[in-house]
Amino acid sequence: MTTTIIQEKLKSYTLHSKREELNALKEIYQEIALSALARSDFFKLSAFQGGTALRIVHQLQRFSEDLDFVLLSQYESFQWEPYLKVIELEFQSLGVILEIKDRADAKGVIRTAFLKEDSFARILELTYDRLPSDERKIIIKLEIDTLPPEGSGFENAFLTYPYPFSILIQDLPSLFASKCHALLCRKYEKGRDWFDFLWYLLKKVPINGLLLQNALYQSGPYKKKDIPFNKKWLLKEFEKKIASVNWKLARRDVENFLRPKDRKFVESWNTELFQKQMEKIELVSK
Repeated sequence: MTTTIIQEKLKSYTLHSKREELNALKEIYQEIALSALARSDFFKLSAFQGGTALRIVHQLQRFSEDLDFVLLSQYESFQWEPYLKVIELEFQSLGVILEIKDRADAKGVIRTAFLKEDSFARILELTYDRLPSDERKIIIKLEIDTLPPEGSGFENAFLTYPYPFSILIQDLPSLFASKCHALLCRKYEKGRDWFDFLWYLLKKVPINGLLLQNALYQSGPYKKKDIPFNKKWLLKEFEKKIASVNWKLARRDVENFLRPKDRKFVESWNTELFQKQMEKIELVSK
């Protein structure tokens, strides 16, 4: 067992702080976990989604914490256990021993598991020394939606680390729809969501309207409500949401996931800036 492949990958990052180094390691571990899942039949029944999917597959300029997935069809009996064993063995082959916690007993349609590792400061050569007061454990949360709304589109994506492999991922309009659902329905604010929101708009990605409409009807404050879903309604709801955001807190949330050179892009965040971006929103039927 050797950590050489992890060490070499870490050297490929340009790092400016302990936080960036830890974020880089988390990303490396995320990619290893994805490669392990690709060895199994996991991507025959599910797809990668969320901010980490944007980061790893589409080069979003921010780090991301969790690995989020969605089943291709509803399957409430899904369990992480067999896939966690594959992930554990993959890390062992690279010299890393994981602590795995499967929240199989948790209620709800989201199945959650955690990958934890606290030896990286001992087994790897780091650019920055870790003090006892520093974060010394890598934690990666895996979540999968076992009751997904209908209407998502999917595509294959190809990754090259730690070796070439392919995965299934939500297509960009569907990823944008999922992000819009989170923004409109989440009970707390995450600046990272708004960072991603701007990325989609600047890339001129349309929203999968069918998926968003079904997701809104299925969960959140609009659940089972007869809403007049169309672009006009969506713009109005986003305008209300944007007006309620504390942009100072939103900027603070996302800054820890950005490189110093990219933090300037969030300095000007305010209600007016985001309201102006609403004109770029487009809906598409899948």
